[in-house]
Amino acid sequence: MNFCNENKIPCNARGSAAGSIVCYLLGISNVDPLKFQLFFERFLNPERVSPPDIDLDVADKDRPRVIEYITKRYGEKNVAQVATFGIMKSRIAVRDVTRALGLPYSLGDQIAKAIPMNMKIDEAIDKIDEVKNLYYSNPDVKLVMDVSQKLEGVARHLSTHAAGVVVTPKELTEFLPIQNSSRKDGEVVVQYSKDYVERLGLLKIDILGLANLNIIKQSLRVIKKLYDKEVDIDRIDVNDPNPYKILRKGDTIGVFQLESEGMKKLLREMKVKNIEELSAVIALYRPGPMEFIPLYISNKHGFTKIQYMDKRLESILDNTYGILVYQEQLMAIANKIAGFSLGQADILRKAIGKKKLDLLLEQRIKFVEGAVNNGLQKNKAEEL
Repeated sequence: MNFCNENKIPCNARGSAAGSIVCYLLGISNVDPLKFQLFFERFLNPERVSPPDIDLDVADKDRPRVIEYITKRYGEKNVAQVATFGIMKSRIAVRDVTRALGLPYSLGDQIAKAIPMNMKIDEAIDKIDEVKNLYYSNPDVKLVMDVSQKLEGVARHLSTHAAGVVVTPKELTEFLPIQNSSRKDGEVVVQYSKDYVERLGLLKIDILGLANLNIIKQSLRVIKKLYDKEVDIDRIDVNDPNPYKILRKGDTIGVFQLESEGMKKLLREMKVKNIEELSAVIALYRPGPMEFIPLYISNKHGFTKIQYMDKRLESILDNTYGILVYQEQLMAIANKIAGFSLGQADILRKAIGKKKLDLLLEQRIKFVEGAVNNGLQKNKAEEL
């Protein structure tokens, strides 16, 4: 981060690192965790089995410079980018199998387009009439789809992960198999995906190139040229009412995470007036939490009375109008209602975030027991 700052490369640390005041004081992250009630235990706690990582975003055009710096600092034989494996999904498998069997390209194209995105072949045969008719009426189609089903989920090719970089204390080859990248001469990638790199206990840094950070960099350059004014993007006034007026109109083309038509509509409906509400918009507008958006808007505008299952929830959820929006709120509920330590609450958070069913069931029992011991009725504890 020092290198980025010294070389005027726009950068940003995100994720659990924002809960560490040490990261904030060192200038690694730029959000005050005390002001925004972020928990250090999300970053590091005694119950956590894996070491924390710090995800970094940098301007996409400057990402190669950052990786070059890391490589020079730690040594060419100690730094490589992480691999990712392209998996044979249904439509890719169909096209590849058609080509391998020497059948016309148009046939593979017809089958692939009939299968909905991310739907498995057997499911498509069962649910999609066009696919079913093709399968049972054309022996070539049946052959292609039967072979393709056996290949679904198989690794198809190795490519370079968008963000992952691994740094090893000794030469890479003492820990990992490596190979030359097909993307760029002289670039090396390790032949393990990120999960296996982490399981080996190696340091993996996520450095993601973002075009929007480059847009901000160019915008600041234009402002300097036209108005002779230096703007420190980390010191802008988040309480300035003017940007929120623009957001409430939905004028957000080019604004990271806010430029889709659905998001524009939401900004207009929600009538965002401060940084807390803007944060909630971004957190809610994703699969799962989206179902709570109408209730959030209704509660915010006073169309419905905010209901709390337990009065202790009010202090945790009042700034989001009674809706559980953030992972930190979930941790606070586990802490206050079920008596979890914040370290234990982080295990529950991770189980929910990663959708680990066995861990979820285990945590559910502990949560209900803890909540009942803290005075909540069992049926309400189970509902919560």
